[in-house]
Amino acid sequence: MAALKQQGDDEYSASDIQVLEGMEAVRKRPGMYIGSTDQRGLHHLIYEIVDNSVDEFMAGYCSSVTVVIREDGSVRVEDDGRGIPVDKHPTTGTTALETVMTTLHAGGKFGGKAYAVSGGLHGVGASVVNALSIWVKAYVTRDGNLYEQEYSRGITSTEMTSQVLQNGSSGHTGTSIEFMPDKEIFGELVYDFNVLSNRFKEMAYLNKGLQITFTSEWHSSRWPNNEVTYYFDGGISSFVRGLNQNRGVVHENPIYVENDLDGTRVEVALQYNDTFSEYVYAFANCINTEDGGTHVTGFRSALTRVLNDYGRKQKLIKSTEPNLSGEDVREGVTAVISVKLKDPQFEGQTKNKLGNPEARTQVETVLAEALQIFLEDNPREGRAIIDKCMTSQRAREAARKARELIIRKNAMDGGGLPGKLADCSEKNPELCEIYLVEGDSAGGTAKMGRDRRFQAILPLWGKILNVEKAQPDKIVSHDAIRSMITAIGAGVDSRVGVEEEGTGFDLEKLRYHRIIIMCDADVDGSHIRTLLLTFFFRHMRPLVEHGHLYIAQPPLYKINVGKKEQYVYTEGEREELMEQLRSKRTVHLQRYKGLGEMNANQLWETTMNPESRTLLQVDVEDFGQAADEFERLMGDEVEPRRNFIQTNALEVANLDV
Repeated sequence: MAALKQQGDDEYSASDIQVLEGMEAVRKRPGMYIGSTDQRGLHHLIYEIVDNSVDEFMAGYCSSVTVVIREDGSVRVEDDGRGIPVDKHPTTGTTALETVMTTLHAGGKFGGKAYAVSGGLHGVGASVVNALSIWVKAYVTRDGNLYEQEYSRGITSTEMTSQVLQNGSSGHTGTSIEFMPDKEIFGELVYDFNVLSNRFKEMAYLNKGLQITFTSEWHSSRWPNNEVTYYFDGGISSFVRGLNQNRGVVHENPIYVENDLDGTRVEVALQYNDTFSEYVYAFANCINTEDGGTHVTGFRSALTRVLNDYGRKQKLIKSTEPNLSGEDVREGVTAVISVKLKDPQFEGQTKNKLGNPEARTQVETVLAEALQIFLEDNPREGRAIIDKCMTSQRAREAARKARELIIRKNAMDGGGLPGKLADCSEKNPELCEIYLVEGDSAGGTAKMGRDRRFQAILPLWGKILNVEKAQPDKIVSHDAIRSMITAIGAGVDSRVGVEEEGTGFDLEKLRYHRIIIMCDADVDGSHIRTLLLTFFFRHMRPLVEHGHLYIAQPPLYKINVGKKEQYVYTEGEREELMEQLRSKRTVHLQRYKGLGEMNANQLWETTMNPESRTLLQVDVEDFGQAADEFERLMGDEVEPRRNFIQTNALEVANLDV
């Protein structure tokens, strides 16, 4: 037993308790307020200010929002709303503008007077942006005056000044916030134009009549089109149409529902397509609740109940057949759910999940009533939807039987690990990794070169099934996929994004905490890697979400100078090294097109040795956008894929054919 320290050894008193005051707490623990300090957190700063402008639109005082990222990385967000008040605040003794910009939990969204509906909840958005920025400049136009004030890292830098506007501008109102994110917090500033523009497009869809203009001078040399403007009269129905534009639809027009219930505005638009995946986008007060919440639960309950009731009533579901499950009715549905409520209760400052219990009942009631009327008034569309759901049910039942058959077969085989699997001796999954290797030849080399203690090898023969185009029963019966499922040990989901229990995938049963895709560095290897990524994204998504999926990086070239060998992994590295070796007489360059061209020692040293290898961890920032890309590039529709190839063909370099 360890001996206890004497009380006098280390004094612990009140002086050891650190109190972080004002913006200190934000700068000390920024992740508590913006989720992270990577690119997502950087984008979150912009969203916080834009959300405030959108709140002005929802209150009926704003028509346009302009977002500009300047070349130096600073950001300007401007709206034509009422302008932040500039009179003295009775509690703080400073102006309302300064209070909002420098005081946590200060804003116009608590009392419900200034904003009946808002995306803001905690009143920390503007002040947090201030705390995490090198400088902030606020410009407020109201009462015929332009007011200005500057801040730095959460602290006021200058007194507020004002100047009278010229006659022509005296009726103008609005707020403009400019800020430079602090590199001490975020490191090098890197913005993603696609991610930001998609977010602003969503906001425009969710707010009919709002114009959002986004310009990025920072991207002017990095991106061909660096300015977009979004304005939609069709609202979320247009949103759903846009999401389904590259998919075959079951019924021509989206089903649209809109109603007020107990002070909450509920909007739902949905349309079935011919894919096997569910695409549900949920918003609360225009905030994208990526993790769902009570409004999504209400949507799912209403959809399942109404479609079963309608199917039974119209005898489309026979009395001998079971009810459609939630998975059955959601397969192939694209839906946008938007609720606007007075007092949103989000889980965390980043607002990823809605917690209001009343939202479930409100969405379920509004959708159920409207959907029932639609189905009765449109029997042809109703039949098509039920047929789609029944097909999903039959496929899911076939997949279940296929999985049970695999389990039984594995049990009869005595444990069931695939015959081609070369397992490791380590039993702790956290220390284990499995390489999914392209072909038997490379698999044999990997088996000889690996560290048998913690590295397992599973050779994959041929190209696996494209799961984007396949029914669940075909997927689980495919030999290579079945071998992966059995080796990994955690099961497989027939769908993704389902919150219900019993979906078939259990991370607790994962046999390896690193799943590593290792393919040849050529076109075929890229294709196989894409097929594998499609499978894992669609049917083992928790592997991606929890950081268990990796891509190995074998070298592209071996360069010999005399007896000295050096490996390079990119074309850029090759060009740089060859330039350095230009003066050398004898330089031998070998291009590795396949893993099988390397011997076991070379493969170990370059690709499998934890001390020297390079692994790329697979991560997804926006799962909705990723799902769209997989559908576009791997789905049945040829035209979207052709358009993508034609658009990006000129940017491809060093292609092996």
